Amino acid sequence: MQIKRVGSQPSQKGPPEYFTGQVRLDILHSAPAPARVACASVTFEPGARTAWHTHPLGQTLVVTAGCGWTQCEGGPIEEIRAGDVIWCPPGHRHWHGATPTTGMTHIAIQEALDDVFVSWMEHVTDAQYLAGPSAA
Repeated sequence: MQIKRVGSQPSQKGPPEYFTGQVRLDILHSAPAPARVACASVTFEPGARTAWHTHPLGQTLVVTAGCGWTQCEGGPIEEIRAGDVIWCPPGHRHWHGATPTTGMTHIAIQEALDDVFVSWMEHVTDAQYLAGPSAA
């Protein structure tokens, strides 16, 4: 058994090549092989969001605080709130983040396939993001 004590791992800034705005990453766990799951708490300040991306084995998000938005390519922008659980299937191009006026924190859980957890793509444009949930 392994216990990782709160505060024992340093927070990281979300790299600008994968995120727009201020994002804090707190890695919670990365299981040793043969397990392949990893999870992190991700906090988005208002206006912050991921770039478009996919996960080879899908991703589960558990919103723990605030209010945010998420979108799968071709679908509407959806509002997500604390307590919501979101499943994004394998290979589905999507993004997630805060709203323009409220921060949001979620726990992201994903598995690696051939050591790949995520495939990053281009940034979500301001026009795409600011379309908001009512545009879909």
